[in-house]
Amino acid sequence: MARTMMRRDFRVAPWPRTLKIISALGTALLVVVGIAAYRAIPAASGFTHAFGLAIALIFPAILIGSLISMVTGYSVEGSSLVVERLFFSTKIPLEGLRRVFSDPAVCKGSIRLIGNAGLFSFTGLYQSKALGRYRLFATDFSYSVVIVLAKGVVVITPSSPAAFIEHLRQAFPSVQVGPNGY
Repeated sequence: MARTMMRRDFRVAPWPRTLKIISALGTALLVVVGIAAYRAIPAASGFTHAFGLAIALIFPAILIGSLISMVTGYSVEGSSLVVERLFFSTKIPLEGLRRVFSDPAVCKGSIRLIGNAGLFSFTGLYQSKALGRYRLFATDFSYSVVIVLAKGVVVITPSSPAAFIEHLRQAFPSVQVGPNGY
């Protein structure tokens, strides 16, 4: 249990060039393909028209879903990590917090199981040899902080990994700091 119930906010790491490029190209591609799909819808009403419209709407839905789900910051509220999004937040209980550490290379070689691979952020469920299955809420991997919980692993990218880790160390005195044994 956290020693303090105060809220502490942390900014998300700045977007690296790769995230900016992926987001710009992904947005352009989704807009162009969405418009092309819409223009290809048969004019006749009925099933074919409705099916074509449904297909055409998938592309703007992906774009809007990725935009509203992008990571905008983090906060620690009592015994929970809150991942701030554009219009909502994701709360992750920190009960069973075992270890926390920074590792800029921890996500290398990871495989996305489900989620977003770079349209405004990197989020979802990923798998790697080093971490096993983990949840990712990131912008710039060089700022990666690994949070090892009793029920799984979470990776985030606050703009100051050292300040985030120090806050968790103070709020959870029994937490181990460092990469060994995760």
